[in-house]
Amino acid sequence: MEYETVIGLEVHAQLLTKSKMFCSCSTDYADAPPNTHVCPVCLGMPGVLPTINRQAIEYAIMTALALNCTIAEHTRFDRKNYPYPDLMKGYQISQYDNPLSHDGWLAIEVEGGERRIGITRVHQEEDVAKLWHRTEPATGETYSLVDVNRAGVPLMEIVSEPDLRSPEEARQYLMKLRSILQYLGVSTGNMEEGSFRCDANISIRPMGNGGSTAKVEVKNMNSFKAVYRALEYEVERQRKVLEKGGKLVQETRGWVEEKGATVSQRSKEYAHDYRYFPEPDLPPLTISREMVEELRSRLPELPDDRRDRFMSQYGLSRYDANLLTASRAQADYFESCLELFPGGEGEKKAKTVANWLLGEYARLFNVTETEITECRVEPRHLVEMLGLIGEGTLSTTMAKAVFEEMFHSGRRAPEIVQEKGLAQVSAASELEAVVAQVLADNAQAVADYRQGREQALKFMVGQVMRATRGQANPQVVNEMLVKKLEEG
Repeated sequence: MEYETVIGLEVHAQLLTKSKMFCSCSTDYADAPPNTHVCPVCLGMPGVLPTINRQAIEYAIMTALALNCTIAEHTRFDRKNYPYPDLMKGYQISQYDNPLSHDGWLAIEVEGGERRIGITRVHQEEDVAKLWHRTEPATGETYSLVDVNRAGVPLMEIVSEPDLRSPEEARQYLMKLRSILQYLGVSTGNMEEGSFRCDANISIRPMGNGGSTAKVEVKNMNSFKAVYRALEYEVERQRKVLEKGGKLVQETRGWVEEKGATVSQRSKEYAHDYRYFPEPDLPPLTISREMVEELRSRLPELPDDRRDRFMSQYGLSRYDANLLTASRAQADYFESCLELFPGGEGEKKAKTVANWLLGEYARLFNVTETEITECRVEPRHLVEMLGLIGEGTLSTTMAKAVFEEMFHSGRRAPEIVQEKGLAQVSAASELEAVVAQVLADNAQAVADYRQGREQALKFMVGQVMRATRGQANPQVVNEMLVKKLEEG
């Protein structure tokens, strides 16, 4: 039997505010000692009162607008009650039946086209404390420590409709969502650091059947790759259960990277298990239409709009434009290069810069596990190197070697070329002897060329390039060889 996969994602993104959601404690706790960015409010002391962080609300509204959501005129906070050691108050301040926004969508690329994934809601809440699990080496005793620095950091939850139909679509959705948050500047979107976290709800059903089986929630996925692998595993696990006549149960499962498998953690909670009720210490919020429109005017050019502009303005393919605009930092870098390029932004120059960013840059970022924000090659230095190619000082092959040195050291291309003697040789006088020697050493290739076999010419060009360690100008070599062969 064929099965259809049904996936919905819940994403929690930490917002880049300077202070926490309901108190003035700093959110810059990454390198701080445990429990140093705390106060009576985020410690959950009796009698304290929270106050709402206006910037966090604005960031959430901007995100909701970018995701085509309807912004509520009236919203409120609720208490979500569940007993867990990372909740200092014994409850989490969140939103339930009156969220900040609802009914939006996000477009993802599928098989060369676009498909809209529904956004159920974007709402505001607070992050929880962090638990550090330890094992005593001498006794094997296990225990946990609580660090409250993270408690109260503004957290935005983005809930999708169950519109995703494969692990790959889920991965595309997350990458697109992270890109939008980074363009807006409201979150770093870093999964490894925990500022962008994802829980997935997944079920399968017989193809063409409108019903569904029990929904399984998958947690503990800290990278796009982990999300993809966990969902792939879960699809296969659920299929095997049904094919063996078993029954799927609603539960929460955790992804274990080392095992490449999900493991059962607990039965899945329902909304009534949390005993939601309106937060008595915070007033309801009224969001004016004037405020919404003012925030809408602040929105930057978003990934899809920038992709379309790159295609029309620079003549790039949709594929290249999508890759370049997936990261705001990379799109900015690309346009900075074009602004510095002598003679403006022509399509040929745009394609040249795009090829380097999507070729050598991407390869080295992958090898070094870094991103363009960490790149030591400034846009002006790339343009300077491309100028050396254009004037014939560097061949494309030599330029790749020079660029790799630039990437690792941060040094400029002219300095590297001079130090290593990599300048391309274009003067006929300097190549004359090498060309003559190649012709003398390859009588068969000469005969083949004169019998009309063009491949023989390419072979001889290659021999000259080899003899000059790639420094000869291949176009000049080609012209010299043809002239000699026709003379002789």
